[in-house]
Amino acid sequence: MSTLSTQLPAPDSINSTQQPNSSIYLFSKFIHPDKELYKEFYSLWIALMVVNAIIFLVGVVLNSLALYVFCFRTKTKTTSVIYTINLIVTDLLVGFSLPVRIIMFYSAGDCLNCSLVHIFGYFVNMYCSILFLTCICVDRYLAIVQVEVSRKWRNPTCAKGICIFIWIFATVVTFSILIMAIQFAACCLSKILALMVCEYFFPLIIIIFFTTRIMCALSKPSLMHQSRERRMRAVQLLITVLIIFMICFTPFHVRQVAISINPNMAHDVSLLVYHVTVTLSSLNSCMDPIVYCFVTNNFQSTMKNIFRKTEPEQTSVDILGMNKNPKGSNAIIAFSNTIGSPVSVQI
Repeated sequence: MSTLSTQLPAPDSINSTQQPNSSIYLFSKFIHPDKELYKEFYSLWIALMVVNAIIFLVGVVLNSLALYVFCFRTKTKTTSVIYTINLIVTDLLVGFSLPVRIIMFYSAGDCLNCSLVHIFGYFVNMYCSILFLTCICVDRYLAIVQVEVSRKWRNPTCAKGICIFIWIFATVVTFSILIMAIQFAACCLSKILALMVCEYFFPLIIIIFFTTRIMCALSKPSLMHQSRERRMRAVQLLITVLIIFMICFTPFHVRQVAISINPNMAHDVSLLVYHVTVTLSSLNSCMDPIVYCFVTNNFQSTMKNIFRKTEPEQTSVDILGMNKNPKGSNAIIAFSNTIGSPVSVQI
């Protein structure tokens, strides 16, 4: 998450009589400006800027290619593809916010409102990423374990409605809680905790729950008729999402909870941990492309073909969401032969 580029007052600069009534003071415990790190730990600031530059380049390139594949090289827009496209958009927005962070540090250091708008935008995109990853996991569970029951819910129209709701929900909740946290010092800690519960810990519980359920369900004899490839890809996707949560999002939110529990944490420790965990939270824009490989069966091959000579467009098959239907698989193969682009179908 990009930090505030404005000079919020450092905790040491506010006397004890001001602290209880200072919303900015309490808020600055959660959000440390870049200038603090620049002045106190210059070498680390330089190192993190280099890391952010690498994340920006890698994330923007990979997600731009992925957006092209899913939007223009994937014919069938399944529910998983729709959630993935929205996830790619959030990752791109996160990536583009990284150079904005550096630009604001040099050109808008005294603009508090600019910094707040910037940090708000990053929060929204980060939590949208979390929620879309959660949707992909739930969709995988429904596609594998609750095939018949979920058929009416797993359709493009419903998926688009859910995506619209997520964008609105993340925007409204993040905006309202951040504004309240800034304006009302007395409830600052509880409001930020509420934000983390709504948009991080609850999705994490959902992902852990459905990951456990699907791994248990796939071991049952009633599901063993499904191909090993299909079952393995479902498990790999869920585990990958869980790993992304653990590496990218958990450290930052653990740090925020620690500040809520102990607001008097040593300033240097809080500052260092904040900027390191914020950089880790940006890393998800580079790790999410791993998830894309499990959404459709031809993503990797299509990515390779982009760098080769132009070939006929391939048909993407959501193999994790397909039912075992020989007639359906034959129809897919026949269709792929018609357009001159064979696809690998695993049921």
